[in-house]
Amino acid sequence: MARTTRVTKALPRVHEIRNLTESTYVLRFDRRDLEFEPGQYVSVGVKGDIDMREYSIYSPVDADFLEILVKEIDGGHVSRRLRRVRPGDEVEVDGPFGFFTIDEPDRRRPLLFIATGTGISPFHCFAGSYSDLDFRLLHGVRTAGERYDHDAFPSDRLTTCLSRDPQGVAAAAHVARAEPVADGRAAVGSADSSAVAGRVTDYLREHPVDPGTRCYLCGNCDMIYEAFDILKGHGVAPEHLYAEVYF
Repeated sequence: MARTTRVTKALPRVHEIRNLTESTYVLRFDRRDLEFEPGQYVSVGVKGDIDMREYSIYSPVDADFLEILVKEIDGGHVSRRLRRVRPGDEVEVDGPFGFFTIDEPDRRRPLLFIATGTGISPFHCFAGSYSDLDFRLLHGVRTAGERYDHDAFPSDRLTTCLSRDPQGVAAAAHVARAEPVADGRAAVGSADSSAVAGRVTDYLREHPVDPGTRCYLCGNCDMIYEAFDILKGHGVAPEHLYAEVYF
C-alpha cells in the first residue's frame, strides 16, 4: 500500500517589529504572493495558536511584504503574543477579506478619510497605493505621540485631532509658524503643523463637508455613528458613507 505524504504549506515569516509607541507596533512579514485590494484585512495569529485577530493591511499594494498596525491590549491574547515574535518566526495568516475598498470611479472624486487610533491603517494603505487620490485625512488620537507614521501623508492633507494633549497643539502651532512653505503648500513630513484640539467629531461640526465628497471612516463605533449623523447633516448622502469598525 502506498504511503500518503502530507505536504505542509510554509507559513509567512516575520521580517521585523517596528515599535511606534509603548503599546503600538507595526508587524512586517512575508507576503507569499497574496493578492489584495487596498482597504482589505487579514487574520493574523501566532503559529500553532487557534486564536487569530483581524487587522487591516497597512502596507501599500505594490510592496513585496505585508504589514499590519497592532495595538497591544491589556488582556489581549493575540496582540500581546504577536508583540513577542522575532524575525524568522512563522505566523498564521488568512485572507484577504473585506469590502472597505475604493471603487475606481471614486478614486477620481474628493475623498474624506476619518480615523481614530489604529483605524488609520487602511488609509495608510490607500495613500501608499494610489498616488493621485484627492483626499483629506482626519486622525483622532489622545496625544501627539499616537500620530502613527504621519510623515507618510502630505501635511496639507492631514489634520490631527488631539483630544487630551493641549501642549501638543501648542507645539504644532509653533512648527507651523517656523516651517518654510513652497508653492503655498507645506512640505511632506510636517504633520505637527496640522494639529487641533478636540475630537474628530468636534472638527466635523465646525467644518462643513461638500456633499459630493465620498467619506470613509475607520475607528470605534461610537465615533462612526456620531460622524455619520454630522456628515448627513452637512448634506452627504448615506450611500456615500463607508465604514470599517475597529473594536
